[in-house]
Amino acid sequence: MTAPDVALRRLRDQVPLLVALVLVWNLLWGTWSWANLISGTVIAIAVTWLLPLPPVTGGAAFHPAAVLRYLAHFVLDLVTSSAQVAWGALRPGRQEDGAIIIVALRTDSDLLLTLVTESLSLVPGSLVIDLDREQRTVALHLLAVRDLAAVERQRASVLAVEERVVRAFGRAEDIAALDSPAPATTAPAPALDERTTS
Repeated sequence: MTAPDVALRRLRDQVPLLVALVLVWNLLWGTWSWANLISGTVIAIAVTWLLPLPPVTGGAAFHPAAVLRYLAHFVLDLVTSSAQVAWGALRPGRQEDGAIIIVALRTDSDLLLTLVTESLSLVPGSLVIDLDREQRTVALHLLAVRDLAAVERQRASVLAVEERVVRAFGRAEDIAALDSPAPATTAPAPALDERTTS
C-alpha cells in the first residue's frame, strides 16, 4: 500500500471521530453557529493530529436477522440477570460466593472484542475486569456462583455472547473464525472466592 493510500485510509477512518468531536463541541456551547462550527472543526483536527488514536483493526458488517437475535438475547439476559441479582441481594441466608474466570475468545477484531466486553459488562451479575488483546482472553468477576459447574456454564455463556456479536456485526472471515477452537491460554483454572474454603 502506497503512502497516499495509507494517508487517505487514515483520513477516512478519522472522519467519524472528527464529526463526533465537532458535534460535542457545539453541544458544549449550547448553540449552533458558524463560529462554533469552524472553531470546533479546528479543535477536532488539532486534537486528532496532536493526540492520534491507534487504528482499530478489523471492520464491521451488519446482518439484520443476527442483530435482532443478538438484541433479543441481550434484553432477555438483562432482565433475567437483574432478577437473579435482586433475588440474591434480598433472600435470607448465606450469600453465594463469587468467582473470577478467564475465557479465551475466538474473534481478532478490536471492534468486535469491544462489543463483546461491553455486552458482558452491561448485564448485571458479571463484570469484565481485564481484556488481554494479544492473548484474546477476557477476565470476568462473577457475582454469585454455586459450584464449578456454574462457572463452566458462565464460560459457555460468554462464548455464546461472543458468537451472537460476531454473527451480528462480523465480516465473513470473523464468522468463519467461530468454527475454529479458541486459542489456548496459560491462565490458571477458575477458582471460587476464598469464602468457599471456610
